[in-house]
Order: sequence, then structure tokens, then C-alpha cells
Amino acid sequence: MEDKAIMQVLTKRYPKNCLLTVMDRYLAVVSNMEQVVMIPSLLRDMQLSTHGYQAQAGTSDLYSYFTMLKAIRIDVEHGLLPRQQWQAKVAGGKADGAETEAGEMEEAEEESVLGQLDLEAQFHLHFASLHHILTHLTLKAEEVTRRYQEKMGQAM
Repeated sequence: MEDKAIMQVLTKRYPKNCLLTVMDRYLAVVSNMEQVVMIPSLLRDMQLSTHGYQAQAGTSDLYSYFTMLKAIRIDVEHGLLPRQQWQAKVAGGKADGAETEAGEMEEAEEESVLGQLDLEAQFHLHFASLHHILTHLTLKAEEVTRRYQEKMGQAM
């Protein structure tokens, strides 16, 4: 039933490994997760299990994944924040001058290394990474939804 709901959201047909297909699937799965999870606070202190194995102690709970997946969905749908706003968000607005300066030096080194690669190689590297990350996040959203449904089934 879940796959049927996902497929209804996908209105255009792209090739299976097309980035647009992966993005559409991610957006559909996260939207489904948001519709299913009516009480997100129930996800607190529930650990993500991967293929039958319990997650390691100290890892994020399902509530953290839920909020992260929603935030990423907004970025995918509406675009990225300007670089300065994104850095402030990541740093929590608390980075001092030394940390910011060190981060800028590190970014300059990364850009120098990336500048040595040709643009096509950079594109393929980032495309493959984005494809992999979106696929991984989609699986996490499906896991959050499934675990929430299991918990709600136990509660009834």
C-alpha cells in the first residue's frame, strides 16, 4: 500500500537511476512519513535499526531523523539557503572568528583540489554522491515510518 501511495505522487516518468526520479521518490516517501507520523514525539528514544540489527548506543533517535528528513525535504523542494545563512545554520550561529577563519581556509583548500579536477569529473562525483545520499535518506524515511507504524500497532 505504501508503494502505491508513493507512485501516485510520482507524476512524471524518468529513467530509474535519474536524479529526478530519486528526488521525487525521496519527496514522496518523506511526505508519506509526515502524513503517517501524527505524533512525532513518540519517536523520541527509539533507535534506528538497520536490517534487524540494533543501532549503536549514542546514535540519533528516530525523532532526530524525522526532523532532519523534513528539513532536507524543504531544501530539496525550495532550494538551498545562501552560503552565509547555511554556514550560520550549521554552526548554530555560535562560531567565533577563529573557527570561521579555519573553516574558510579549509574550504579554500577543497576548492583548490576540486579546481584541479575537470568539471565533468566534479559533476560525476557530486552527482553520484547526491544520488547515493538521497537513496540512503529515502530508506531512513521509510524506516522511521515503519517503526512509527509498529509502535502505533503495539499501542492499540
